[in-house]
Amino acid sequence: MLTLSNINELNTAKAELNVFQRNHPELFGKFIDMIYLTRALHFKYQYMGCLLMDEEPGENTPDFVYGSVLRLYKKEIQQLKNEADIQTLKDILAQYKQNGYAKLSLLALGQNPETLVGPTLVQ
Repeated sequence: MLTLSNINELNTAKAELNVFQRNHPELFGKFIDMIYLTRALHFKYQYMGCLLMDEEPGENTPDFVYGSVLRLYKKEIQQLKNEADIQTLKDILAQYKQNGYAKLSLLALGQNPETLVGPTLVQ
């Protein structure tokens, strides 16, 4: 899937993620942990976002891993989804979904919005 992002949307998304981090530091930390787990397993951020948002991941589903690893990963996603204030994070992800979950994940990790501007093939 090709996503287009402009600097204004990315700056606004980054600002909202920063507010979320200040207001919900523990939950933000768990979200960051999930992003790092996704990266460590070489899964697509889009897959993580789809699972978190209860969307069908389709072609983003990893097809090179054991079922036990997928079950463990989904269990970790579910634990994050069971957090009390998860709806706040889901609202931010939904509002900026057109930028792609990969860019939103990179913004959460602290990447500069200017480096993410333009068309991207969502991973």
